[in-house]
Amino acid sequence: QVQLVESGGGLVQAGGSLRLSCAAIGRTIRNLSMGWFRQAPGKEREFVAAIKRNGGATFYGDFAEGRFTISRDFAKNTAYLQMNSLRPEDTAVYSCAAGSGLITSTMRNGAAYEYWGQGTQVTVSS
Repeated sequence: QVQLVESGGGLVQAGGSLRLSCAAIGRTIRNLSMGWFRQAPGKEREFVAAIKRNGGATFYGDFAEGRFTISRDFAKNTAYLQMNSLRPEDTAVYSCAAGSGLITSTMRNGAAYEYWGQGTQVTVSS
């Protein structure tokens, strides 16, 4: 019942910044927990950040803490991932996810999310 449309990926130099957007179509994100995950070639999918539907508590992967920020704009029905101080090892396909019934203990688990975007490529050059 919800389509997630991602944008904002691209090529950036190490040390630079990107802001990824995830626009939700069909449901208000007020009632959805939103997450970002990434997967690099040959590596497992990795949790990046999430924001809980009730109260907006945020969660971050260890590598993202202090560099990445997840946020949401209810008026635009869009979640964002602001990425600063990017490193070559941040290169990956970044995917947006949404779920209606997540609890705190499952916010970092991709399998708990019901809906997924198509993914957007982020490439950080040295």
